[in-house]
Amino acid sequence: MGRGSPMEVLASSAFAASFPHFSTSTFFNNPASSTFEVIPLKYCTARIVNIELQCSLRCIRTNCRVRSRNRSDDDGASKQNLLLQPLWSLSRSFSTKFGLFSISYRWIPKLRKYDGSVPEKINCSEEISAKVYIPFVQLVVQVMLVMSLSVAISKSPSWALTEENLLFLEAWRTIDWAYVDKSFNGQSWFRYRENALRNEPMNTREETYMAIKKMIATLNDPFTRFLEPEKFKSLRSGTQGAVTGVGLSIGYPTKFDGSPPGLVVISAAPGGPANKAGVLSGDIILAIDDTSTETMGIYDAADKLQGPEGSSVKLTIRSGPEIKHLDLTRAKVSLNPVKSRLCKLPSSGEDSTVIGYIKLTSFNQNASGAVREAIDTLRKDGVNAFVLDLRDNSGGLFPEGIEIAKIWLDKGVIVYICDNRGVRDIYDTDGSSAIAAAEPLAVLVNKGTASASEILAGALKDNKRAVLFGEPTFGKGKIQSVFQLSDGSGLAVTVARYETPAHTDIDKVGVIPDHPLPTLFPKEEEAFCGCLQDSASACYLNQVQLFSR
Repeated sequence: MGRGSPMEVLASSAFAASFPHFSTSTFFNNPASSTFEVIPLKYCTARIVNIELQCSLRCIRTNCRVRSRNRSDDDGASKQNLLLQPLWSLSRSFSTKFGLFSISYRWIPKLRKYDGSVPEKINCSEEISAKVYIPFVQLVVQVMLVMSLSVAISKSPSWALTEENLLFLEAWRTIDWAYVDKSFNGQSWFRYRENALRNEPMNTREETYMAIKKMIATLNDPFTRFLEPEKFKSLRSGTQGAVTGVGLSIGYPTKFDGSPPGLVVISAAPGGPANKAGVLSGDIILAIDDTSTETMGIYDAADKLQGPEGSSVKLTIRSGPEIKHLDLTRAKVSLNPVKSRLCKLPSSGEDSTVIGYIKLTSFNQNASGAVREAIDTLRKDGVNAFVLDLRDNSGGLFPEGIEIAKIWLDKGVIVYICDNRGVRDIYDTDGSSAIAAAEPLAVLVNKGTASASEILAGALKDNKRAVLFGEPTFGKGKIQSVFQLSDGSGLAVTVARYETPAHTDIDKVGVIPDHPLPTLFPKEEEAFCGCLQDSASACYLNQVQLFSR
């Protein structure tokens, strides 16, 4: 999810609210594999009970008979064959208060050296009584302890999970499965769940939401957050074509240079209320409706900026050294993602250069189709070069960014998806989706180019498909997925970070362009052609400069 962008990956995951009284995880040698089953609460009355059973090395099976696996090609290895048999220890932990009940099997390094051959069968019926007697006595003592503890505990109220507890566990499980940092900001995620279920009030839906938000806050990740049902619905609509508000994409400042704290404007949607009022990329929002943004999160700010069409909102903006107080009227801002224009450049020869200018403003669900349509239309007018303008494009749907990269590339890696252990997935293309892989291409970027836009710009640059002009991009190198919970609320979860094809981590750095743009180079598509046609213009950029590295 880009800073200020609607969404990068929309992954609906409706986890059923069917968590049992106890969640049972069974881990064998691979702790990643687990199964879940119901254990009735009444059978787990003791708080913690540890049981360990051990058999001797030669008495591994329940019936205390071990068959050797002699093979003629062992070359004597059969003498040590029993050493390959595991000696297991069974460890079980019970917790009465919604605890994790786990069964784990582990190796016990008590191996004896045996000389001579291994018999076909080893009968240890006489030995087992001596080996098991002491652990059995310990087991009986501990069971008696369980029974005595259950008398006292049975007088306490039942700890059956409520509907609110189940919703909290659904959110916990989603983050447990999806979150990129498996250290969970250096804390025990299981222990947090236990403590929260014991101590956090969850008697109403509002209290449950607060408990989920408090849990997420421990991750110290501004992009992983909880969305109430209305916010989740609004977030999804923002990727589908339109949103009602002032037309601003906002994010956190990336540098602390002594400027007042607040939220930075990544981009202002063309034709939106903020754009018409002169709000620019890089401006700082100091207050919304007289509420300071110094400690305000970007999603709380987005909620304040959006509202019913025709309603008003007050903004205090710092633009350079100037402080502006704006009273904006909310409107339905169209998110038509593509605008295009044809530019014919003067030429002394018979073959003139015809440039197709494509401005991509967001990565909503219509983006890749709109880019293809624009290319086809421009081609009919004889275009032989393209300019793709990604300035002030704050991102959007991650899959759309991938699809648009495939339009321009005949082959190559688009992006590496990474977690804390390194690369876990690679998005590339074989050229089967390319429709404009040959013509010269220039890409325009600025500090408002963020998220999915940076993925696209980085892919085109590192594959040497395009020349980048402008300034370093915003520098948001993480990807979020959005998951819907069973009550209609949702979670936006940071699921990965990414690297460009050259293995560049652009987080907080951005994609570095090949060349700067002239200072007065316009953002409006109507004025673009003039900067390529008039050599006397202050924004003039000739075609040789435009398409050469």
